[in-house]
Amino acid sequence: MSTTKPNAKILIAEDNPQGVELLEAFLSDLPYEVRSARDGEATLRLVQEWQPDLLLLDIMMPKLSGFEVCKRLRQDSTTRDLPIIMVTALDQPSDVERAVEAGTSDFLTKPIHKLELRLRIEAMLASHHGQGELGETVDYIQAVQKAKT
Repeated sequence: MSTTKPNAKILIAEDNPQGVELLEAFLSDLPYEVRSARDGEATLRLVQEWQPDLLLLDIMMPKLSGFEVCKRLRQDSTTRDLPIIMVTALDQPSDVERAVEAGTSDFLTKPIHKLELRLRIEAMLASHHGQGELGETVDYIQAVQKAKT
């Protein structure tokens, strides 16, 4: 099923152990390396250390909420473009608005459906990988043009 970069790294930020187990089970047969963090501070630390390709981010977490984690990641130039899918039991339009304002790339409401999660992850990783390739192509073209002058 996977058409994205093999061995993509996915970080699950979720304080509920059953939630982590479920998400890990949904991804277990795909070519991803998966790690988890149980609170907002640990999430920020692991994003910096491990540099995942995608973050599945729960909103209601100890120490820092998912909203705050997302805002901080978007303010940092090294993590600004990290694809973030917020995963939450919150389902009010105002929650979705806050998630978008915080900078989320996508939003999934619990209970999570396996196929929907996997399709969104695939799309997000493919899009992010394509943006990286586009940037490399632009850099190459600019370097060639500069060399001609």
